[in-house]
Amino acid sequence: MNKLLFLLILPLGLLACGRETYTTWSCLDNSGSKSAMVLKKAQMQFQDRQYDYCGSLGPVSYFDLQCPAQTKDSSYNFTPDSGKLISGANEFQCNAL
Repeated sequence: MNKLLFLLILPLGLLACGRETYTTWSCLDNSGSKSAMVLKKAQMQFQDRQYDYCGSLGPVSYFDLQCPAQTKDSSYNFTPDSGKLISGANEFQCNAL
């Protein structure tokens, strides 16, 4: 009985391992322009570019095309709890879809 149960559960477990997790966000800038952002594994896709995850400091995650020596110097910082995405002087308010 235990062998049969194991043989039935094993394939389901292997299928779950192959799934990729991602979150899609809808972001508005100060002028009201909408952009889509996707967080997938250790990358952010935003405005037709793909950024690498550079690390987190507290609740803020940092992304850049090439991660700088200092995480806080990354071109994008994102706070998932508030949905705030900041790049230089540009600020976006994002909502998970």
